[in-house]
Amino acid sequence: MDRFDQFVKHKLKVKFYIRYADDFVLMDTNKGRLLEILLKVSDFLLDELKLSLHPDKVFIKTLASGVDFLGWVNFPDHRVLRTVTKRRMFRGMRSKEYKFETVQSYLGLLKHGNAKKIVNRVSRLMIESGKDNSSAKF
Repeated sequence: MDRFDQFVKHKLKVKFYIRYADDFVLMDTNKGRLLEILLKVSDFLLDELKLSLHPDKVFIKTLASGVDFLGWVNFPDHRVLRTVTKRRMFRGMRSKEYKFETVQSYLGLLKHGNAKKIVNRVSRLMIESGKDNSSAKF
């Protein structure tokens, strides 16, 4: 997929591009440009990589609503944790009794978006549970 990344970034010059494995998001403020990019991407994937886009998984949405991808709602200038992901995270920490490694894993996840309030909540829960570890780093 590196060839695809290079195509999207350098040939199509897409400014807002996110990819994980074979899932990707392209964002632009111009719907017409997105439709043009979609055709070029589809052709590239088929011709160069022998892949095709899944017809039920292609969406064009407004940027204002954000793009739900990999547990985050992504906007051009920031990302916030999806509500369901946040609930699952807190449920997981409780079920593992705030095990240090589990909490550190979630704190690592939270570094990838705008999640300062959630980090503060995790810290408070660690203190309340008596599992506060001063060596925990964010």
